[in-house]
Amino acid sequence: MAPATAGNASRAGWLLLAALMLCACRSVAERPSSSPASTVDSDGVLRGLEMAHSWSRRAAAMEGDSATDAWTRCALGAYPALAGRDTVVEAATLATHCTDALLARMLAQRGSGWVSGSQTIDGSEFDIEFRQLSPYLDGPLRLTRASEVPMTLLDGARMHRGGFGVPLAVLSRRCNDRPLCELLPPEGVFRNATAWLEPGSDGDDRPRLVIADAVALDTLAVGAQRITLAYDTSAGYASGALTSKLDRLAIWGLLGGDEVGRRAGLYLLEDYDPGKRPLVMIHGLGSSPLTWARLSNAVWGAPDLRERFQIWHVVYQTNAPLLVIRRRVQRYLDEAWNVLDPEGDDAARTGMVLVGHSLGGVVSRMLCVDSGDVLWNAAFVAPKSALKGDAEDIAGVDEVFHFTHYPGISRAIFISSPHGGSPSATSWYGRLARVLIGRRTPELQSLKRIADVNPEAVQPELRLFYQQARLNSITTLQTQQPVRAAGQVLMPASGIAYHTIAGALPGRNPPTDGVVPLDSAIIPGAESTKVLPLGHDLQESDEGVAEVLRILRASADSD
Repeated sequence: MAPATAGNASRAGWLLLAALMLCACRSVAERPSSSPASTVDSDGVLRGLEMAHSWSRRAAAMEGDSATDAWTRCALGAYPALAGRDTVVEAATLATHCTDALLARMLAQRGSGWVSGSQTIDGSEFDIEFRQLSPYLDGPLRLTRASEVPMTLLDGARMHRGGFGVPLAVLSRRCNDRPLCELLPPEGVFRNATAWLEPGSDGDDRPRLVIADAVALDTLAVGAQRITLAYDTSAGYASGALTSKLDRLAIWGLLGGDEVGRRAGLYLLEDYDPGKRPLVMIHGLGSSPLTWARLSNAVWGAPDLRERFQIWHVVYQTNAPLLVIRRRVQRYLDEAWNVLDPEGDDAARTGMVLVGHSLGGVVSRMLCVDSGDVLWNAAFVAPKSALKGDAEDIAGVDEVFHFTHYPGISRAIFISSPHGGSPSATSWYGRLARVLIGRRTPELQSLKRIADVNPEAVQPELRLFYQQARLNSITTLQTQQPVRAAGQVLMPASGIAYHTIAGALPGRNPPTDGVVPLDSAIIPGAESTKVLPLGHDLQESDEGVAEVLRILRASADSD
């Protein structure tokens, strides 16, 4: 918001500026045509506004406790004028400006440790009220003005709505006292909020600093007026992502580091809603959920999509073979549903949409298919019943090669995904990666033991690989790898619609995104196929994000 007014500016000029600024985004006041006549004391309101302007001018030249008191008086003086038809725009702009200046002072002194109740700041006492904030926020909160949160991760794409109040990023620790806590990011819980100042309740002289979920509330009622609240849907995530080490850990996880494995799982990026469809995002090789920053931001910033979808991010260790990753992601989904919907009757269960990039797209496809005996027969020449060895090892190997599509998936979007394998897996750097990438996964050790005991039961071309545990995500993406080649024919089960987004760099022949050939990324039966003249990381491009949003909108009411 702009400063309230300059000392030498005319009142009429300031009013025009304020009105234009607020109306450029959206009208602050939303009034039905039949709204009752205002009963506000017009003379008193105007005097209050004049005094609020005076406090704003004086506060700008003050320091310390005096400035805090002056900004508070300004915001409180303007508040009653929110109830007037003719003064609401001016009052909202002025009160927001003064609250913003007040918060800048408050947060410079105390960014963290915010709790509800009475608090003394700069010698002034305030009643802090948390209004309809997420119950997932645990303990004292860390607050940051949204305008101060860098949008670097989001390429500057700040999603916000103008209106009354000061948008904030809110961060708290992750809880540890119930199963739900394991579904929250280890970095903490990050949410968006909006703050404004209200007069204290009857008999209480302390001003009330309200910190609220403006998306949930949408408007604030003051007298006969319903005032649109400002919000910023980008700041919370952008602020929380600044604390994440996932990008660095993802590379080490690809090379065999254990930290990503300890953090692997499914994470809720917002409060669980039993009626909203989960949008499950699965990253690619050596990557992390941070690759979904721009897409997540775009969904949260679009009211129509935000109302229909809730975003879930999957973290997994990408050094494991493809089918092992698929089995693990299935377990992450199972664990999440056991916590969120143990009865199994929430509407959210029946409308899941998977979005996968690169290796994550192949994993997503394998979550949508019924394997039958196709994959088993590509790996073994004998049935499960003929195998000797530890029963737990045999059962685990059987789970890897035999599965049905995951229940509740209604749609999948595959982005830059090597369904037909990738020549990069057999190039010199692919060969180097196969040596470096860790192969110590428990599932692979089970397979090794089964192959050692039953060498004659393993397909001859795979026997040595299994006995030496020479499998990882890179080897299972090789174009000629037998199990991968067999799995290529498996398409999503009936009732699961799917879409392809692929890249073809200009001038490249044969067409490729630089990592995945176009003919590997495109599969038959897709409801839509979009080929973009871009490289591999389409999920981070404007065009790729726009295509995902198009698909979500087109399918929102049909699934």
